[in-house]
Amino acid sequence: MSEILFQDLGISREVLKAVEGLGFEKPSPIQASAIPVLLEGHDVVGQSQTGSGKTAAFAIPAIEICDPKDRSVQVLILCPTRELATQVADEVHKLAAHKHGIHAVPIYGGASYERQFYELKKGVQIVIGTPGRIMDHLERGTLVLSSVKMVILDEADRMLDMGFRDDIEKILRSTPEERQTVFFSATVSKPIREMINRHSRDPKSVKIDQKELTVPTVEQWYYEVPQRMKFEALQRLVDFHGFKLGIVFCNTQRMVDELADQLVAQGFSADRLHGGISQAQRTRVMDKFKKAEFEFLVATDVAGRGIDVDELELVVNYDLPYDVEDYVHRIGRTGRAGRKGMAITFVTGRDIYKIQHIERFTRTKISRGKLPTAYEVEERRVEGLLIDVRARLGKGNLSTSLVDRLLEEGYSSTDLCAALFDLLGGGEPVEEPKPVSKAVSATQKKNAGSHQLRPPSRGMQWVELNVGRELRVSPRDIIALLEDSLGLPSRVVGIIDIAPGASFAQVPKEYLDVLRDGPRMVETEVKPVEISLVPLMSPGDSKKQRKS
Repeated sequence: MSEILFQDLGISREVLKAVEGLGFEKPSPIQASAIPVLLEGHDVVGQSQTGSGKTAAFAIPAIEICDPKDRSVQVLILCPTRELATQVADEVHKLAAHKHGIHAVPIYGGASYERQFYELKKGVQIVIGTPGRIMDHLERGTLVLSSVKMVILDEADRMLDMGFRDDIEKILRSTPEERQTVFFSATVSKPIREMINRHSRDPKSVKIDQKELTVPTVEQWYYEVPQRMKFEALQRLVDFHGFKLGIVFCNTQRMVDELADQLVAQGFSADRLHGGISQAQRTRVMDKFKKAEFEFLVATDVAGRGIDVDELELVVNYDLPYDVEDYVHRIGRTGRAGRKGMAITFVTGRDIYKIQHIERFTRTKISRGKLPTAYEVEERRVEGLLIDVRARLGKGNLSTSLVDRLLEEGYSSTDLCAALFDLLGGGEPVEEPKPVSKAVSATQKKNAGSHQLRPPSRGMQWVELNVGRELRVSPRDIIALLEDSLGLPSRVVGIIDIAPGASFAQVPKEYLDVLRDGPRMVETEVKPVEISLVPLMSPGDSKKQRKS
C-alpha cells in the first residue's frame, strides 16, 4: 500500500507550503486519519496520546475553514492550560503563515487584558484559550462567538478533571448549533461521552490503535533536557561513551539540517538524510555511512528507512517520534547480530508521558538517565587515554629514536612524558570541581566575577565578549557580533554561554587568527563590544576561573 503524504489529504496550496517549510515529510497516523474527515465537515471524536501530532490534525482544518475576509471569530480552540494554549497558538501561526488574512490569538489567564481586548477588537478568525478566561471575555462582551463554525476541545479529559465542565457547557451554548464540534482526548470517560452526546451531531471516531510491539534487546535510556540543551546533552553522551558510529533521528528536515551543521561545526564528521535531498545524493551518503566514512548520520524517519549498518553503536531520538512503531523501527537499527547497542531518547516537558506510552505498548522498560557532568566526561576521556598508552606499552617494539634525541638534549624523562601528555590534552590531573559557597556565589553574581567554562569541543576555542546578561543579550546577538567582527558563518558558532558582565562562545580555531594579536572592537548602539580569545587551559583543571 502506498504511503499517505500531506498532498493526498486535500490541503490547500498555502498550508502545504507552510507544512513543507516546517520540514514535515509525512502526516502522523492521527493527522492522516483526522484531517480528511474534518475537512469534509464531520464532527470528530479523536483519541490520541500527547506527542502524536494531534495539534496539526485539528489546526490544519481549522485554518482551512476560515474566511480571511471575515474578521469575526470563526474557530474556537479550548485548552486546559495556558502552556498548551500558547503551544497550540504557536503551531496555528506557523501553519497559517501563507494564508494571508488569517489571524489567531491566545486568550488565557495571567496575561494582559489590554492586549487581549486590542486583538479581539481588531478582529481575529481563530481564538485559542482556556475556559476560565474565555468565559470572562464572554461575560464582559469582549468576545462574541455567534459566527463560530468550529469548536475544538483539546485534551477534553484534562479540562473536565480540572473542573471546567460548567464553563465548557456555557461556552458551547454560546456558539451556533450548526457548528462543527471536535473532541480530542487521551481517554473517553463517561462524562466526556455524555458531553459528546449533548453537543455533537453524528460524530466520526478517529482512534489510533497501536498494536503491541516487541523491541530489540538494546539498552534504552531517556534523558529529560530542555530543547535548548539537547545539543550539549548529545555532545556529552557521545564524548562520555566514546561512540564512533550512530544515527540521530529528528522529526523535520529543518531540524536535521540544523543539527548536522552543529555537529560539523563542533568537529564531528556528520552528514544528513531527508526527503528534501535528491535520491542520488541520498544513495551516496548511505554508501559512505555503511563504510563508516563519517561518524554520525542525522536523518528523518522517511529517509532513514532501509538503513542497515551492522556496526551501528548508537541511535538517538533527538525528537520523540510521533508513534510507537517509528520508535521501534528507529532503535531496531542498533544492537544487531548479537552486538551491543544503545538507544537514547531526549524528552522535553510533557513528552515524559509519551515515554510511558511507549513502555506500555512495547512491554519494555526505558531507563531514566542522568547526564554526565563535564568533569565526568573529561575524567572518562583521560582514563581512556591512559588505557591506550598502557596498551601501546604492553605491545613493546616501540621506536625510541626521538625519545633518545630529547633525552640527549638534557630533558628528563618525566618532563618529556608530561609534554607529550600535554600535547594530547591530558597534561593535568582531573580534579572534581569544589562546590562554591553560597556567599561566594552571591558575590560573584554581584560583581560579574569569575565564570567557569567547560573544556571547548574538538577543534574549537572559547572567545569572550564584554557584554552579558545585564544588557539582555541573546544568543542571536552574540552570533551577529561574531559574524560582524570575525567574518565567520553563523552556522559554525558552537555553544554560547551568557553570564553576568560577559558572554562566551565556542568558535572553530581556523576563524580566530584575527584575534591572535589582541582583542577586536565592534561598535554597537549600546556600547563598544570587545571580543577576545579565552586562553587555552588544561581540560582537567578545576580552577578554570577567570575574570569576566
